[in-house]
Amino acid sequence: MHKILIVDDEEKIRTLISKYAVFEGYEVCCAEDGMTATELLRSRDFDIVILDIMLPDVDGFTVCRELRKTKKTPVIMLSARGEEYDRLHGFEVGVDDYVVKPFSPKELMMRVAAILKRTSNVSGDAFEYEGLKVDFAGRIVYVDGKKADLTPKEYDLLFYLIKNKGIALTREKLISNVWGYDFFGDDRTLDTHIKLLRKNLGSYSGLIVTLRGVGYRFEAE
Repeated sequence: MHKILIVDDEEKIRTLISKYAVFEGYEVCCAEDGMTATELLRSRDFDIVILDIMLPDVDGFTVCRELRKTKKTPVIMLSARGEEYDRLHGFEVGVDDYVVKPFSPKELMMRVAAILKRTSNVSGDAFEYEGLKVDFAGRIVYVDGKKADLTPKEYDLLFYLIKNKGIALTREKLISNVWGYDFFGDDRTLDTHIKLLRKNLGSYSGLIVTLRGVGYRFEAE
């Protein structure tokens, strides 16, 4: 049974998400503030975290940064605001998905299921191109011998690009397969992740080729 940690200072939100999560067969644990959530994440293992940004003590960004120091547990961020800054900052600190309140509990559960399915089915092989090495089983990327600090979403995107190397991938196909649900935002989310991923790949950033008007392709002989 997958374990979910729900972090939100609003009891109604925690109760609503918990109701749907339990119905879907998940084991649920809740926290009403960032400090409690951080302690739970240090002492226990969860399969996914649903995390509100605005918390009464430390915010969700801080909780996520602390989590990323030791674990790669997937995180879905909740926010009452839809500003681009919040989304981009969330992705930079390692958030896997971003949901703006008010939201559909059913859609949230679909996103949870998609992320869990993707992270639970990782191939055990590896990829190597000159100084770029990707350990799919360990979800570790090395660039010229140095471990790259990729967020979970950046890794998922790289994983999919490599698995489909040499193939022209449309924006729609990338979003559908990497995010795992019907995406209602704009292309900037994908473009931002590509930009961050290229930055982390350093001298190998050119392996991700932009196909103007189409999408992207990973090229490595």
